[in-house]
Amino acid sequence: MIHDRTLKALSLVLGYPTAELQGVMPEIGGVLAAETRLTAATRRDLRPLIDGLTGDDLYALQERYVDLFDRTRSLSLNLFEHVHGESRDRGGAMVDLLETYRAGGFEPSGWQLPDHLPMLLEYLATRPATEARALLAEAAHILEVLGARLARRDSPYAAVFVSLLQIAGAAPDRAAVAELLAEPETDPHDLAALDAVWEESEITFGPDPNAGCPVSRDLLAQMDRPVNPPTATAAE
Repeated sequence: MIHDRTLKALSLVLGYPTAELQGVMPEIGGVLAAETRLTAATRRDLRPLIDGLTGDDLYALQERYVDLFDRTRSLSLNLFEHVHGESRDRGGAMVDLLETYRAGGFEPSGWQLPDHLPMLLEYLATRPATEARALLAEAAHILEVLGARLARRDSPYAAVFVSLLQIAGAAPDRAAVAELLAEPETDPHDLAALDAVWEESEITFGPDPNAGCPVSRDLLAQMDRPVNPPTATAAE
């Protein structure tokens, strides 16, 4: 059962754009516009993203998304990549996170890694508010850095990360933020880096690598159903 409709909405907004997602964007926008944990300025800043995801050309949206989050490693939505890089610690952290999901009655499906931010938000949307805030606070420095990097690009997605920090209600570790921001930005057209991302995507932690993206599995219109909905055909 969904406890936090706003976290669910933000998980969808950060997902790969699809026609199905476009169809529920007006409802998503309504949820975010009514969220009192966000400042009026943040709710206003989310509007261009909601409007774009609603009405822009789908193929342009998909190309923009891939260029930002799949081809630009410094903007990766796989959170542990920013902490552990390619070290063995990353694999162990993902196994621990997967165990946390399962202990909470959440069974991820699809090819995304457990630390993929939309998946984490989908899980947190099912948890009590105090637990969700605590886990978001642990990632606050990563959320701050991703938001800052997106703001440098004038990307409307930056408002999502501002929103998550406001919901977490915790100030990020400034030293950790500065350390991450000091790292060089990656070139989305660096083919060697892109090859490495594709190699990583072959690692699967969910029960079915062909089950599809969690975003297309359970859109906002179904958000009050139980956590483990039937697996649908992959939308991407």
